[in-house]
Amino acid sequence: MLEVVRVPVLSDNYVWLIHDSVSAETVAVDPAVAEPVLQAAAARGWTIGQIWNTHWHGDHVGGNAGIKAAAKAWGGCTITGPAAEAARIGSLDRTVREGASVGIGDHVARVMEVPAHTAGHIAYHLPDDGMIFVGDTLFAMGCGRLFEGTPAQMFANMQRFAALPDDTTVYCAHEYTQSNGRFALTVEPDNMALRERMEAVDTARARDEATVPTTIGLERDTNIFMRARNVAELAQRRAAKDAG
Repeated sequence: MLEVVRVPVLSDNYVWLIHDSVSAETVAVDPAVAEPVLQAAAARGWTIGQIWNTHWHGDHVGGNAGIKAAAKAWGGCTITGPAAEAARIGSLDRTVREGASVGIGDHVARVMEVPAHTAGHIAYHLPDDGMIFVGDTLFAMGCGRLFEGTPAQMFANMQRFAALPDDTTVYCAHEYTQSNGRFALTVEPDNMALRERMEAVDTARARDEATVPTTIGLERDTNIFMRARNVAELAQRRAAKDAG
């Protein structure tokens, strides 16, 4: 079994550490900064040998160099990221596209190209482990802003995610759940699953507790972007959320 640890950094980012106890390998997903991530790994006796980047934004790659420099002490660190954004990340050792695979021990992650938030955004799906690392494409009750892509691309992404098994655990990169849910209730005020979820989210946030990871099944029931019936509906919802 893989162990996944949430490392909160900056104001609302989450860096994910994935650890395989059999191989003793550890991966950092989208390290915004280096030191808290290195500290979290060291506290568990882990050394980070890989970084998986989902896209080029600084709050996802800002820790690459620092972690790689520290990793010289234990044999190095390989950084993997989207081929389409290699020029904007700069520190990549390996570039990947749709269908490529990366591994941690005997566990295999398949690369999914999910452009829209950025032009070359990717996700890492580990089907045998029932988990996916989605960066800023899918959030709990939300989706990423369309900085470099189109509503049609995001709609296609949502459909791809929705087709995954219900129990797939979704690891997104920000604590946006409460604001996403509040907006979702203005769109689907009679969605009882959404109302019940928001009660739990509000309680968790009042206790300063994290609300992610989430699951595909939960998002299918409560995420208004995944529930959009067509491109136009997703575009209208995204524009309204941005305007708010």
